Amino acid sequence: MGCEVDWAFIQAVEHRPKLTIIEAGGIPLIDLSPLNSVSPDGLQSLSGLIAEVGAACRDWGFFQVINHGVPLDLLDQIGSAAKEFFALSLEEKRRVRRDEVNPLGYYDTEHTKNARDWKEVFDFAVQDPTVIPASHEADDQELQELRNQWPTYPPALREASMEYARAVEKLAFKLLELISLSLDLPADRLNGFFKEQTSLIRLNHYPPCPAPHLALGVGRHKDAVALTVLAQDDVGGLDVKRKTDGEWVRVKPIPDSYIINVGDIIQVWSNDRYESAEHRVSVNSGRERFSIPFFFSPAHHVMVKPLEELVSEEIPAKYKEYNWGKFFKTRKLSNFKKLDVENIQISHFKISE
Repeated sequence: MGCEVDWAFIQAVEHRPKLTIIEAGGIPLIDLSPLNSVSPDGLQSLSGLIAEVGAACRDWGFFQVINHGVPLDLLDQIGSAAKEFFALSLEEKRRVRRDEVNPLGYYDTEHTKNARDWKEVFDFAVQDPTVIPASHEADDQELQELRNQWPTYPPALREASMEYARAVEKLAFKLLELISLSLDLPADRLNGFFKEQTSLIRLNHYPPCPAPHLALGVGRHKDAVALTVLAQDDVGGLDVKRKTDGEWVRVKPIPDSYIINVGDIIQVWSNDRYESAEHRVSVNSGRERFSIPFFFSPAHHVMVKPLEELVSEEIPAKYKEYNWGKFFKTRKLSNFKKLDVENIQISHFKISE
């Protein structure tokens, strides 16, 4: 990524970042250590923790967690292997480049909301192989298997990535169960949707940008998945749109914490009790930044719709059902091009009142 800024990176005027940004106060910080002393079937006893998670999902759509149970050495290992990988030559990285058939691997030309992002990424699936629809067309039933593409160098990347995936997946299920309990549902109410999960982990590298006032590392968006579990380094750059006033606020990096993002699927399952948070990544001209999101996603065949327990005559369903695999496939295609139409969103399935 050279020093001049190509037009494809430039955000529309109304979406350009302000160079001074509020550092958010009041973002919920939740201590998960009570989970360490409770038996898996005794989650109901954690009423204080469940209430905290519910309030964070309702009022913010995201929160930070500490004492989360993911060993820090696993994050260090995947982090240093990622840095080694991104330091390779472009030619070397492009040997594992993703394409329209296989969205896993290296990529440096992603688009969000039709503007190019100032970043490079490496994606891998938590389940290898992962099954998704072969086509985004609704009546095409053919499936495809996605297989991870691992670079030969650094050799440690594959093992470090899979070990890290197993640890973060455990955390994602714990959070899913707390969210389920916070909706007055059984702890394992949502677990079955993830039996053949399509979850991905992404290694993000945001190089320093000569024009941080024009470009974004990732443009404003909401995550289409159920939950995002994000590790970020100490550089910072994640901005979240605060619900109370619509201001963009910077999420301060807290050492050894994860940022948890409610995704669109939980918004639909909860019938809008919880709302996914709009967020973006600002870049800076001085320092590169690394982050590792885990996108926790259900099986391709799951039909996403408001949960029947949360629907009644007084509170009817606010969404028509949609197939997760087809939604995922449509999203992946649009990441490749600056399309003339808006990317597929859950709002397309909203039932008008």
